[in-house]
Amino acid sequence: MNEVEEMNGPLVTVDDVEAARERIADVVHRTPLDTSRTFAELSGADAVGLKLENVQRTGSFKIRGAYNRMAKLTPEEREAGVIASSAGNHAQGVALAGQLLDIETTIVVPAVTPAAKIEATRGYGAEVVVEGEIYERSYEYALERAAETGETFVHPFDDEAIIAGQGTVGLEILEQYPDLDTVLVAIGGGGLISGIGTVLQAHDPDIRVIGVQPDGAAHAKPSLEGDEIHELADVDTVAEGIADTRMLTKTYTVASDVVDDVVSVSDTEIATAVTLLAERAKTVAESAGAAPLAAAFSDELDLEGENVVVVISGGNVNLTEHAELTRTGLHDLERYVDARLAVSGWPTTVGDVVDTVESQRAELDGLERTRRTAGDHPNRTPVTVGLEGSGPEHLCGVLEALDGLEDVSVVEHSLE
Repeated sequence: MNEVEEMNGPLVTVDDVEAARERIADVVHRTPLDTSRTFAELSGADAVGLKLENVQRTGSFKIRGAYNRMAKLTPEEREAGVIASSAGNHAQGVALAGQLLDIETTIVVPAVTPAAKIEATRGYGAEVVVEGEIYERSYEYALERAAETGETFVHPFDDEAIIAGQGTVGLEILEQYPDLDTVLVAIGGGGLISGIGTVLQAHDPDIRVIGVQPDGAAHAKPSLEGDEIHELADVDTVAEGIADTRMLTKTYTVASDVVDDVVSVSDTEIATAVTLLAERAKTVAESAGAAPLAAAFSDELDLEGENVVVVISGGNVNLTEHAELTRTGLHDLERYVDARLAVSGWPTTVGDVVDTVESQRAELDGLERTRRTAGDHPNRTPVTVGLEGSGPEHLCGVLEALDGLEDVSVVEHSLE
């Protein structure tokens, strides 16, 4: 226990989380916890449960902490309104909480925020202000404006009431999956894992609380293994929902006591987890939400013989991004191949290509004429195709069948 806790007690207690649950009970969903035999086999665990916060209101766990924090505001604070900075899920959580509590909300977002997320936030009644090219500038602007206007700044993670609200996920896990050995939770700023860890460690210190971060935003492990917060100069990951550069004082303090270990996973591993969630669990997850499942499948953890819960923290992903993630995941699973063909008799030969792919019981994901390069035969038309199959042997058979056509040659492919 650190010096702050020795003097003042823990920042967040199970009693705080229980009080938060009563406060938010009529607002949030008690999300399902589904089990997956397939994921247990892939991870080596005895059993794997998926805590599906992607089906929570606003599409993520964030409404839990946001509502708990805002419900505790004084009448004067409610009248002054609240302001928050976010490029995603926290924005929608604060906006919905404001709508339900009749509090005016302003969300500051960076210029890179997708239009769909801005419109979703406005749909809950919030004013959206675009300020800054990156999140840090939006954050700074929100703090500056709060100091000027008297609005209450609702932090996305570094706040006791936020942590307690997120901790209600942990209470539900214990009720839904009591024989728990290990829980895997994504870490961005650390609010979710701090709340869940507070609950689980108080219930049974032998339960392992494992944090998961992308390789391109892996600040938590050096922080928790050292004596101070480690801040990254920049981040580079597809999992924008957990692309924070650091924890802050409160989450660092709590996490230091309740998190057992932190592992990191690659963006490709995350994309594969997104793909398997969609295919095997019929679950749409954003990249940040799928990161803990990627860790379960990785070599970083030994889950043999354990009962494991994986927190799928969010599902706010647009269809184009989801399609790109699943395509990357299929590539990683060697169930998708991009191939470049040289075709004579264009475009009539296209029918032969389509018929051949269908006869091989594969899926033709795309076919298009592409730009000629210096290495292409001058009397053949270059064509690219995307093919989905059951595995590398199947796809190699499809490519051999295409290469055997009289007017088609397979020039190169991504299985090579």
